Amino acid sequence: MNEKFFALPKEKRERILNAGYRIFSRNTYRKSPVGEIAAEAQISKSLLFHYFHNKKELYLFLWDEAMRMTLQVMEEEKCYEAGGLFEMMYKGIKAKARIMKKYPDVTAFALKAFYEKEPEISEYIQESYGKMMNGKAREALYSVNPEDFREGLDMEMMYQEMLWASEGYLWEGIQKGTLNAEKIERDSLRMLEFWKKIYLK
Repeated sequence: MNEKFFALPKEKRERILNAGYRIFSRNTYRKSPVGEIAAEAQISKSLLFHYFHNKKELYLFLWDEAMRMTLQVMEEEKCYEAGGLFEMMYKGIKAKARIMKKYPDVTAFALKAFYEKEPEISEYIQESYGKMMNGKAREALYSVNPEDFREGLDMEMMYQEMLWASEGYLWEGIQKGTLNAEKIERDSLRMLEFWKKIYLK
């Protein structure tokens, strides 16, 4: 735990988090200037390095916070409780929108971080994501009843298709600069209703 950072007032902590998510979501890791993050957070660069020793530590802290917040909100929204795949996805969409209302750039940051190629951070991120997906999320997927779906449906391919579609939607939003909580929630719910008509009996 970063005690120096968590000792700060809440408003200042949130400024730093939002600044980090915003700058890192617009550039690669290597091309994201720490000075811009400090300026966005309305603090000096030297003070930012007082809380985080270097850019790598800041970046991985932002990633860990994004994962922690996601798991916390997903549990609060009861996303992993039994109720069917699309019910879980519906709750997940609501959870994502809730986080984005507080941290507007966190979704774009997390997606870019997942595909980041910089060796000094990519291994950590992939390992961290793997641990999260091998936890409650995978248990929830295994609890889905195949009898609810069309006969002969390749469930793994269905999961992959929905993942590709969701990531493609987010990438397009990142490129156009149109990602916001309300739009993601609205469009995602439309996609969800479309998938229900295609895949469910």
